[in-house]
Amino acid sequence: MNDERGTMNEKQDLLIRTKSFALQIVRLYSSLPKTTEAQVLGRQVLRSGTSVGANYREARRARSTAEFVSKIESGMQELEETAYWLELLSDAAIIPKSRLAGLQTEADELMAILVFSAKTAKRRK
Repeated sequence: MNDERGTMNEKQDLLIRTKSFALQIVRLYSSLPKTTEAQVLGRQVLRSGTSVGANYREARRARSTAEFVSKIESGMQELEETAYWLELLSDAAIIPKSRLAGLQTEADELMAILVFSAKTAKRRK
């Protein structure tokens, strides 16, 4: 299949990457200190970081281009929020910035992919 939503291999890769991202977020949350600040920020990043893949899966089952774009854009919002919580974890000195670098890079790369997907779908609409 090769439509505005990408080839089968690209879709499979994004399924794997978004799930891997969610699992990394889960592991990060599990390793956080048990302080109130860390747990509050951790729950936020856990919620937003794990919902990216769920939004992408919903987008794959979209009944229309508009619905596809809406779900992709929801995933983009969750990624942006996740990046914010990761920054706060780092800036509050709860987690060293170096430990979050991989997650932040993956969030940036996933964002670029989702932006491209949404733009492509809108262009072909």
